[in-house]
Amino acid sequence: MSDILFIKTSSLGDVIHHMPALTEARRRRPDARLSWVVEEAFAPLVHLHPAVDQVTPLAVRRWRGAALAPSTWPSTWAETTGFIRTLRERQYDEIVDTQGLFFKSALIARLARGRRHGYDASSIREPAASRLYDIRHKVARDLHAIARNRLLTALALGYAPEGAIDFGLDRNKLAAPAASRYGILLHATARPEKEWPEASWIALGRQLEARGRSCGHLSLVLPWGSEVERARSNRIAGTLADAKVPDKQPIDRIARLIAGASFVVGVDTGLLHLAAALGVPLVAIFVGSEPGLTGPMGQGPMKIVGGKSMTPSVADVMKAFEGLR
Repeated sequence: MSDILFIKTSSLGDVIHHMPALTEARRRRPDARLSWVVEEAFAPLVHLHPAVDQVTPLAVRRWRGAALAPSTWPSTWAETTGFIRTLRERQYDEIVDTQGLFFKSALIARLARGRRHGYDASSIREPAASRLYDIRHKVARDLHAIARNRLLTALALGYAPEGAIDFGLDRNKLAAPAASRYGILLHATARPEKEWPEASWIALGRQLEARGRSCGHLSLVLPWGSEVERARSNRIAGTLADAKVPDKQPIDRIARLIAGASFVVGVDTGLLHLAAALGVPLVAIFVGSEPGLTGPMGQGPMKIVGGKSMTPSVADVMKAFEGLR
């Protein structure tokens, strides 16, 4: 039995874009033991993927913050050394770093024991990372992120990628029972240039509510991740007749919330890609990024509006929403 380690630590969208590579690796290597190193916040989601045998969480984001507080140094050091010890416990046949970032993933690959695969210097944003791999693979940079992950994984494990994209997540199994229909509005994103105007969200919410009244009860849900995003969710919800701002939840519970939704409308953010992975009908609003490289992909109905430096109107989004049916 071969032992394979994948390194894709963050962000949420990147983690989701790596899932089809794991599904295919399991199909092509049914007897292999597949492990994944990922940021602790996303570990509960990775645990939901049936192809993954072991999840090794790390907490770089938290450790980085703790470095500024001397009182936390002992515990942070203990956690860091514990992670390295766990990482080095096994001898892997293949180590595949699909992140391609020097500090974020390539150093982790270097610490692990086994034959290390990654992108060559021409295939990644941080060419220095390629120096830390034993085997370097050329993968076109203009491919969609999902295709890049699948291709690098296939090159490392000795097969050609083929077949439809499969994220390995079952919407029907994850969806929690709901008392009524609801849609989800994903306004939050870590990058300000990807945001859609708050006034547009309010206008869209009112139009969706009006449409919902004509075909049965429908509420809107506005998740959030930071206090700034929570305040925006509350402001938008406060202008609508039936909108809810849920408590902050771990990513696996958010996945169940999204799985049960009738639809999702959102900007280019990790939760939108999770909705696509689950096959939930969605409208993707692009403002500051290129959908051809990182747009949502999946088996469910979806429409994409806007693009880099092209802010869509509320009318554009509603037209796309109507086109989902």
